[in-house]
This record gives sequence, C-alpha cells and structure tokens, in this order.
Amino acid sequence: MLGDNLEKNPNRRYRQTRIVATLGPASSDFDIISELYNRGGVDVFRLNFSHGSHKDHKDRIKLIRKLEKEIGRPIGVFADLQGPKIRLGVFKDKSIEVKKGQVIRFDLDDVAGDKKRICLPHKDVIDALKVGAHLLIDDGKVKMRVVKKGDGFIEAEVIAGKKLSDKKGVNLPDIILPTSPLTPKDLKDLEAAVRMGVDWIALSFVQKPEDVAEARRVLNKRAKLIVKLEKPSALDYLEQLVDMSDAVMLARGDLGVEIPAEQVPSVQKRVVRVARNAGKPVIIATQMLESMISSPTPTRAEASDVATAIYDGADAIMLSAETAAGDYPVEAAEVMRKIAYNVETDKLYRKIMDAEHPDPEETSADAITAATSRIVDTIGAAAIVTYTTTGSTALRTARERPSVPIMCLTEDLSVARLMSLSYGVHAVHTKDVDNFADMVEKATRLAKKYSLAQKGQRLVITAGVPFGTPGSTNILRIAWVR
Repeated sequence: MLGDNLEKNPNRRYRQTRIVATLGPASSDFDIISELYNRGGVDVFRLNFSHGSHKDHKDRIKLIRKLEKEIGRPIGVFADLQGPKIRLGVFKDKSIEVKKGQVIRFDLDDVAGDKKRICLPHKDVIDALKVGAHLLIDDGKVKMRVVKKGDGFIEAEVIAGKKLSDKKGVNLPDIILPTSPLTPKDLKDLEAAVRMGVDWIALSFVQKPEDVAEARRVLNKRAKLIVKLEKPSALDYLEQLVDMSDAVMLARGDLGVEIPAEQVPSVQKRVVRVARNAGKPVIIATQMLESMISSPTPTRAEASDVATAIYDGADAIMLSAETAAGDYPVEAAEVMRKIAYNVETDKLYRKIMDAEHPDPEETSADAITAATSRIVDTIGAAAIVTYTTTGSTALRTARERPSVPIMCLTEDLSVARLMSLSYGVHAVHTKDVDNFADMVEKATRLAKKYSLAQKGQRLVITAGVPFGTPGSTNILRIAWVR
C-alpha cells in the first residue's frame, strides 16, 4: 500500500485548498513535474486533450505515477476533453478589417472569405441562429448581431471590433445548439484517457442535463466525471448539473465571454455554494495567474482573484497555460500555494467558512459528519480521520470546511487519488481495519507519520461498523496520539 511503505515524511500540505496544474510542453519532464508537486504544492494534474498527442499524455501519466510511487502519496489526474469548437473559415488575405455597422454574410461555402462574406462551416450553427442573436468572435473582441437569415446563410452586423482573421473561435451566448458535447475526437480521447488510467474526465460544452447523461452512458463508471460550467445555459440547470456530476469546474474563460464580465464574480460564488452544499468538489479555473505565462510575478489583481476564489470556499484552484506552456510553471504554482496559505491563516477566512454550513441530511452518517467539525473546534483536535470505502465520508467531511486536515484512510487506491481534489483531504492508501483497537492505533500512527498530529494531541475519528461496509459511517471516536 502506498501509505504503508513510506519511510520519510511527505511534503505535508499546510493548507486546505487544493491546487490543479495543467501539464504541457513546459512541464513534461520528471524534474518539473516533481518540482510542481513538491515546491509548487500541486495536488492534481490536468491533461488538456485540446493539445498534444495521446502518446504525450500517456508519457506524462507515467511520470506522474512514477512520482506517486516515489513520494508515497496518491496523486489525482484528469483528462479535459476539447468539446465542439466553432470557428470561422479562412480569409483570402488571412484577415479583414471591420467597422461598426458593417454587414457581413456568413455561409457554408468553403471559399476563402473577404469583407463581404465569410465561411462559417457549421450547418447546425447557421440553422440554430435567429435574427437578433449575437456572435462573439475571437474571445469577444468582435461582437456581431444577426440581422437576416436565409437558407444556409445569415447576415450579421458589426456592433464592435476591428479585425477578423483565420480560424477564430465563435461564441454564441443566445442559443442552445443541438450539438453533443462529445465530438468524434472527444470519444476517441475519452477512450484513450480511460485506458491511460485517469481518475476523472472533464466534459466541455455542457449546455443541459442531457449532455451529462450522455457522457455518463459513454463513461460507464470507468472514471469520475467533472462537469465544466462554461455555457450560460448550463447556469439555468446548475443544481441539476451539480447533482449529476462527481465534481464541477467553473471555466471562467469561455463563460466570461458569453456573459457580462460584471456577472462572473457573483456566478462564481453561486457555483461554489451550490457545489459545497451538494458535497461535490468545485474547481475555479482559467486566467488566474495569466501574466505569469511570461512574467515571474503575478499582477496584484491576479493575486486578489486567486484569494477571492479561496475566500469563496472553492475546493481547488487551477493553473492552465501558466504551467502548461509558460516560462515560469513552478513559480506560478508556488505563488498560488503561498496565496492559499496566507488566505487560510487569515482569521476572516475561518469566519467566512464557519458562517454557512450546509444542512445535514437526516442520516446517521451526515449527523456524525456535521458534528465532527464542531467537536474538533471544541476540544482543539489536530485532525479528523475518516475510514472510507467509497470516499463519501471524506466528501461529507470536506463539505463542512473544517479548520483542520482530514486524513482519509482507504483501501482503494482509485478512491485515494480521487480525494486529492477535495478540500483539506490528505488521502492515505492503506489496508482497512477490522476492530476498534486497530482503528485507533492506525489512525494515531499514520497521523504522526504524516505530520498531521503530534504526541499529546487528539484526533476525531469516524468510521462505519461493520468495518469496510460502504456508506455505513455510524461511529465517532476521540483518541489521544501517544
């Protein structure tokens, strides 16, 4: 077992918020990945299947598993699927200048475009667009409105913007496309990622609950599902999508193009609250430390943005191009780690986390979990220990946002890896116990081993009897570390 064979203390995380880093050309060798984990404090690695070959991703997973074995700690990995991409065709001169009031025709003809017409090679998009709908092109740099629609074409007026160029992306905030989130490329990528042994699949372009149901059918329990919230229509089904997911990611890049920028902060708070209430890990992603792609230090605004996500109570914060293609991948992760530590040691942070606790369900497991964090504060315990088969006990505990680490002991390595995304969870892959004496002995021994508690401190332990029975959390024990 990974947790039992460790001879030296691992790099204990002195923070509760998890860090996700994307791997790419700038972070594809073992030394950098090791530095990201050890110095940068990364807990989970993301593989972006929009870029790179299957071989690239497979090689990176091998390096992650090598690191996992070396340090003796489970490390989570997820594959982020590209999803449908709506792009313009090409132009005769690579680009055109546009001005406000100009009307341009969009059609399916693949002939290179000019100032009068442009190829939009997506029949379903042209069919779905209606007069009055908006097109946001090149991350919203050009805004247009449909003024006319015909058979196989639309005409749109420029509202703002100056230039259009080859293959730029198109966002459509006003419509729900009759498009599956799983393209043929995504289906191939999903199968490859599952064979590689990823822990989660992140689903892009989710517009409605049926999209998640389709992905669930394809995935067939072979990995957990992260639902990415990046389309305005997804927010209309937020509670249902969170309920159908194993975790959620607020992808603020695309979402911030399609909804007004001033709405993003309140949407972020709402998403975190709904996910926390449901006991589902929530990741805040995109443009967190973007200037560090080329700069060794972040802007003050970026530091504040990362801090806000932590004050909101997110389980995890994510780096994208900063670590995948930036000049300072390890430094970016290290900055994020330091921000997390400083926020979490702020007294205001603890007041915010304690101000809103989700209502427990009417079950013994929820009652015990809800009581655990309050007992911790009352007796000054050093850590919470959960024995879990499926991870549900650790997730319920993380939902409470306790002030101390959660040591999750599980016999299932895949569950231990999944827990690396959850708030405050220090997962240990270890054999299960079969009696109370072993339960206490193992909990206290491993808490010392992983520097989560010292001799003379107390632990609050939760487990289920009979031991090893999924979903049976029904006991709570306070134990001294000796």
